[in-house]
Amino acid sequence: MQVVVVGGGVAGSASAIALARLGAQVTVYEAYEDPAGTVGSFVSLSVNGLRALDALGCLHAVQRAGFPVERQHMWSGRDQPLGDVPRGRRSGDPLRSVTLMRADLVRVLREGATRAGARILVGRRISGDSRDPLTAGADLVVGADGIWSATRRALNPAAPEPRYAGLYSISGTTDGPVRLPGERPQGFNMVFARRGAFIYLPAPDGTVWWSAQVAAADPPLDLTAVGPAKLTELFRTEKTPLAVLRASSAVTASTLLHVLPPVTRRHDDRTVLVGDAAHPVGAGQGASMAIEDAVALARQLAAAEAVPAALAAFDRMRHDRTGKLAKTAAANRDAKTAGPIAARLREIMMPFFFNRFYEKATGWLYDHDPGQLPVARTS
Repeated sequence: MQVVVVGGGVAGSASAIALARLGAQVTVYEAYEDPAGTVGSFVSLSVNGLRALDALGCLHAVQRAGFPVERQHMWSGRDQPLGDVPRGRRSGDPLRSVTLMRADLVRVLREGATRAGARILVGRRISGDSRDPLTAGADLVVGADGIWSATRRALNPAAPEPRYAGLYSISGTTDGPVRLPGERPQGFNMVFARRGAFIYLPAPDGTVWWSAQVAAADPPLDLTAVGPAKLTELFRTEKTPLAVLRASSAVTASTLLHVLPPVTRRHDDRTVLVGDAAHPVGAGQGASMAIEDAVALARQLAAAEAVPAALAAFDRMRHDRTGKLAKTAAANRDAKTAGPIAARLREIMMPFFFNRFYEKATGWLYDHDPGQLPVARTS
């Protein structure tokens, strides 16, 4: 089977591994010379994503490229503890969530794709149209080209377009170790601030990785101008974010956050959408869902007699799970843009409910078993 994968990021590289492992001849076309994306942004993988990585044979390499994160701590802007739960897992799960730079995740997956026999060609932009000469001879086209997917538009010219979510994200790392006010535990920390949310994680080298998710009805005219100095103004009432930002001299990643209405047409008889092209779920699960997609797609292709049936089965299989997660992500965004009254109610109610119900509410997500990839068919 001849397969063309459009996009060489997380979704595309993972799909290339899975499909090449089935024995397909896979070519990945990536529009940018460096498909790793912004080097300074980081990504967290919960245990469901890690199990999918294990099916691809990449788990240990990803664990080596990042660091484990044991706990997730939630804080109010006034440094009141709101929650303390296992990060991205149930409490009894032996796996630990992993945080690493997105570029390192893509590097590991691209290396895995190359070892599996896939070709990755950079600087090649595909229109997604069936008449594109780069896809003309393919038996299968996998649209892994992100939230601004050209493949999605080719499948359905009336497909929804992304819209600004009312949040923008600025990420970076501190210049060195930081002395945080009060006692601050290791792990993933999220502060619900007046102007959005502030995430920070102490890294093994003593620095702190951070991401400011700023609520703004209108995006900045020049996002690149929003640096630590500007962010210290926006987070001036929150002591811990302020300490982290004052220890940082540069921004390493800036992006406007977008949402996408549900995509009603995600495949035809030859083309299928995966990852953010199909369902930009957010909620810290974008990479994990993309990797899950790759394993699920390969399993359906191995089980079906024909590509059209496999794509239809894959879409049915993934529809409810990704749709449920998208609703969770919408609730998370609302929490980050809440007004002062809602924020005060959160401080009162969240400590009573978050820890008690977290595992029950997230078990469906973290308990997912992607299964193993089948052995390649031989003629």
